[in-house]
Amino acid sequence: MEATVIDWARLEHAYGTAEDVPELLQAMASRHADEREEALEELHSSLCHQGDVYSASAHAVPELARLALHGPGHRPELLWLLAAIADGAGRPDETAAAERAVATAVPSLLELARDPDPRTREAMVTLVAACGPRYALPVLPLLRARLAEEPEPRVRGVLVTALGLLDPSGSAREARARALLADPEPRVRLAAAEDLLRTAPLPLPGDLVEHAVTARLAVTHHHEPALWPRPYRPYGERLLEDPEAALRALALGLPIGYDIVDRWRDREPDVLPWALAATGPDERELLRLARLACALPPEGRARVRDHVRPHTASGDPAVRAAAVTALARAGAPEAVSKTVRLVAEAPEEAGTAYAVEAVTEVFGAAAEPVARAVAARLDSGTGPSPGTPLAPLARFPALAAPSASRLAELVGHGGHGYDVVTLLGAIGPRAGAGAERTLRQAAEADDEGLAGHAAVAHHRVTGDAAFAVSVLRPLLTGELRGWAVPRAGELGPAGAPLLPFVEECLAHGAPPARAGAAYAVWRITGRRTEDVLAPLTRQAVTSEAFHPVQRTAVRALTDLGLLPRHLVAPLRRAADSVRRVASDGGPDRGRPHEDYLVRDEVRRLLATAEVVG
Repeated sequence: MEATVIDWARLEHAYGTAEDVPELLQAMASRHADEREEALEELHSSLCHQGDVYSASAHAVPELARLALHGPGHRPELLWLLAAIADGAGRPDETAAAERAVATAVPSLLELARDPDPRTREAMVTLVAACGPRYALPVLPLLRARLAEEPEPRVRGVLVTALGLLDPSGSAREARARALLADPEPRVRLAAAEDLLRTAPLPLPGDLVEHAVTARLAVTHHHEPALWPRPYRPYGERLLEDPEAALRALALGLPIGYDIVDRWRDREPDVLPWALAATGPDERELLRLARLACALPPEGRARVRDHVRPHTASGDPAVRAAAVTALARAGAPEAVSKTVRLVAEAPEEAGTAYAVEAVTEVFGAAAEPVARAVAARLDSGTGPSPGTPLAPLARFPALAAPSASRLAELVGHGGHGYDVVTLLGAIGPRAGAGAERTLRQAAEADDEGLAGHAAVAHHRVTGDAAFAVSVLRPLLTGELRGWAVPRAGELGPAGAPLLPFVEECLAHGAPPARAGAAYAVWRITGRRTEDVLAPLTRQAVTSEAFHPVQRTAVRALTDLGLLPRHLVAPLRRAADSVRRVASDGGPDRGRPHEDYLVRDEVRRLLATAEVVG
């Protein structure tokens, strides 16, 4: 057996040396299914870890193929593993070796295309497709013959997809797919429509959209295929490339409303009728509707208010809290009083935190009763719950000040550390001596991230910058330098003793760290721009998508009031884009989509900054 002559110790897989591969391959020959199952999981994770292949992957292929052909079981799974190896990513030499090894093994496995088990036949077709046109061309006659003979609808659909990816003749492929749009089996019709949509120009033809959607809705127990090589595009992903086609699919019954607004801006009014019909007494659905409401015009928000009001009386506190959140995001004033009740009646419910956040952001000063309710729970010693946001109290420091001693007790407990420290800093000198002691202790604790925040808050409470400088100075030379630099900037002119450390990061840090350092230098000096503008400029637009570092640079340039001329065009494109330029990174709490916040920030910069250069 070939494995006996391979020096596996010199090869690598995802977890290091490949010495264990022979033992795993031997386990795949076991008569015990559970032993094979465990070995297969290890082999897949080691040889094709998250789609990456390694030097050991190609060497394992001959034995994997032998096991698929003659082994005691797990035949489809072994074929899918071979397909994953053939289509793997990684170093060019290792991916090329893996692809060659699988292509060499395929001829010996072709008889499995007629295996009695439809799962094996399906896996064999995906394996051939994974080898790509370069290696699979000689096998096309076999696939065409199988399409004519195959009795299983799912396998026929897989054959249609494979032929679409491999067939070099575009006209023949299109003619075959067009003919199959009338096939009696919806899986086959869907595969044919999917193949035609993949190569259709935008905007997508309406008849193809209708064929794809009606076929998909007719398929029961639909599962996306586990593996298809490029240039495969799932029908849903392709539909979302064309917002009008996606909306047509939505009208036909395909539930992709939230996918549309996650991809495209300002489509919330188009999606609203579907969203209202789809939203029942379910926490997640109501929170998604809350986020939709953030971007609706007044008429649409009124419809959301009417829809969610009945759910604010739900006996399920999670549903009630989500409904109140949606009510707040839709601008209903009664959301304030309902949130006060939530704070009193369901303080431990995570959704209460979402409602508090929503009411505070939407109603501003009018949300004072909610802040009073949160402060009252602090004073009573019964709250807040770990999920309750304390940041809204920062909008009402006079209300929070009497609770400062209770807040100080929460530092380091219940996950409130950062929020409490921020809030104590916002309260300022009124926080008192107890807060001063607590912040000093937090700044001297082992949690260096919290220490930096606590040092800045201590400065705001006491007015004494010396302590904050003493805490931040060692952090600025350690592993958390990138984290500590912005904290130095938050001290403003009082951070002047730290300026040499920040300047070191500005001169020699990685690009994102240099941008943060540039902003900190400007905040400390209050005027210096000669060596600050360039690092911020480089980070403001570094890709088509906006990430947190780009947003920080945009905010910094807005504060500086300066905008390099060459940034105007790309920022204008970001502001005017009909597609999202920023993804929504966190869990859905009924908040506005991150992308709209980015758009507002970019527009503010464009509207207020002086164009220079």
